[in-house]
Amino acid sequence: MPELPEVETVRRGLNAHTCQQRIVGGAVLLNRSLASPTEADQFIEGLRGQSIRTWHRRGKYLIAQLGEDEPYDRLTPTAAGWLGVHLRMTGQLLWCHPDDPLAKHTRVRLFFEGDRELRFVDIRTFGRIWWVPPDTAPETIITGLLSLGPEPFSEAFSRDYLISTLRNRRKPIKTALLDQTIIAGTGNIYADESLFLSGIPPTRLCSQLTPEEIDRLREQLINVLGQAIEAGGTTLRDFRDVEGINGNYGGMAWVYNRKGEPCRQCRTPIERIKLGGRSSHFCPTCQPGSKTP
Repeated sequence: MPELPEVETVRRGLNAHTCQQRIVGGAVLLNRSLASPTEADQFIEGLRGQSIRTWHRRGKYLIAQLGEDEPYDRLTPTAAGWLGVHLRMTGQLLWCHPDDPLAKHTRVRLFFEGDRELRFVDIRTFGRIWWVPPDTAPETIITGLLSLGPEPFSEAFSRDYLISTLRNRRKPIKTALLDQTIIAGTGNIYADESLFLSGIPPTRLCSQLTPEEIDRLREQLINVLGQAIEAGGTTLRDFRDVEGINGNYGGMAWVYNRKGEPCRQCRTPIERIKLGGRSSHFCPTCQPGSKTP
């Protein structure tokens, strides 16, 4: 699933290409890709004639402000409404010419002035798209926004916040890092990477972490996410930016997807375990105390 760096990469690409572009029509090729409204005609008609003003990211959600107003810095009701997208496992947003070959798994097409279009491609069909009507708060339609924790780059994601949030939780720290109600946007790749750089095993219980370890983990998570954004995210299978280009962070990864390969710091083979149904990669030397749960 695309994580915060991949979604942020897509957001930046969308802002570079689609802003101030007017939607003149569209086609829904798979109805279940629509979360709201579920009727294709209503979805397309709601967007027809609207311009993309700017794209926001909240966690792993992409949300476009529609209309001609000045860009908002918050997700609040607007006179023209909003367009929301969640890529889920395999979703892609591609900025294309209408005569570009249509990918097999194209689910939604939005036609723009200037002979361009935005295509939503999704192999596994878990991704979803929302149209938020005018004068409606986005979270009333995209309800997943209501439960998101703070953004890692925000002031709310402070040392005190993370220490108080993790202090009494008797769950593995890796599991907590994937909890979107604690931190918005973090996923498997960057949780593994930040734990490695913090020297913390993924199986350590949150309640066992010292304030110093939590503070170090917070700093490393912010650093890793920033580096991954600069690298254009990670492409393991399906992720592409809006121009169809792969992300480059995978080649820089410390532990993720490197089972059996030598640790870049100590040369110990990287190990992988299952934790909460997800793979966790770690170095048993640099992250002492890791164990099979």
